Amino acid sequence: MMGAIIGDIVGSVYEWNNIKTKDFKLFRSDCFFTDDTVMTIAVAEALMNGGRDCDFVDVMKKYGRLYPDAGYGGRFLEWIETNDREPYNSWGNGSAMRVSPCAEFVFRRKNDSDSLQDIIDSSRQSAGISASVTHNHPEGIKGAEATAYCMMMAYIYGPEEAKKHIRKDVPALFGYDIAPTLDEIRPKYSFDVSCQGTVPQAIIAFLESTGFEDAIRNAISLGGDSDTLAAITGGIAEAAYGVPEGIKEKAMTYLDRPLKAVLTRWEKYFIA
Repeated sequence: MMGAIIGDIVGSVYEWNNIKTKDFKLFRSDCFFTDDTVMTIAVAEALMNGGRDCDFVDVMKKYGRLYPDAGYGGRFLEWIETNDREPYNSWGNGSAMRVSPCAEFVFRRKNDSDSLQDIIDSSRQSAGISASVTHNHPEGIKGAEATAYCMMMAYIYGPEEAKKHIRKDVPALFGYDIAPTLDEIRPKYSFDVSCQGTVPQAIIAFLESTGFEDAIRNAISLGGDSDTLAAITGGIAEAAYGVPEGIKEKAMTYLDRPLKAVLTRWEKYFIA
């Protein structure tokens, strides 16, 4: 999930000031974490608390209220602030930008008796649960599941082999068109908060990447909802390439103590 957090922080300053180039300073002094990071952290804590529907609802409301000005969509903010625990049929890209801990959790908890299909299915199921507590529209669930699927391919196969599986499987399983190139998408691409208008583009940004940082630069160069695009791409890129230590260390300086505490608990969780 660190890849998603890094993508969010790097993309934060370009969400409303899009750039159409890969040539930019990776971390600026005015970068900040947004709702993408807050809810990614929330999903991680919910998984450690049991990963049930109620766990996701409890923790999302908890962190949403701790960080009320993180930049949530209007309907999600309303959901956070009320006692309503029912989903609201969203197809927004929030389900995909926060899903990366689901794939990481399943992969890091696997054991020798698990088949590859078991791991893939468990990851997809976890992603679907994390999405459906708010984004229970089929497009909202599909966006989260597709992102988690790409991450799992990257964890299992490594970057180059994963790209072959993603190019073949994602159109068949999820119906996303991932054939266009970044150069074809970039000129006309604009702000889009839907899963169907964000997740395929984020996947393509990974497919054309040569490393973790390059993947983040690809995503942001498209414009649009830059922080969320880069968060989705960053989660997949981390699974494929890992995160360079220097980039991780720099990103951590933008986080506050409560968020860092969850990341520390996350790493200890898999050691215990």
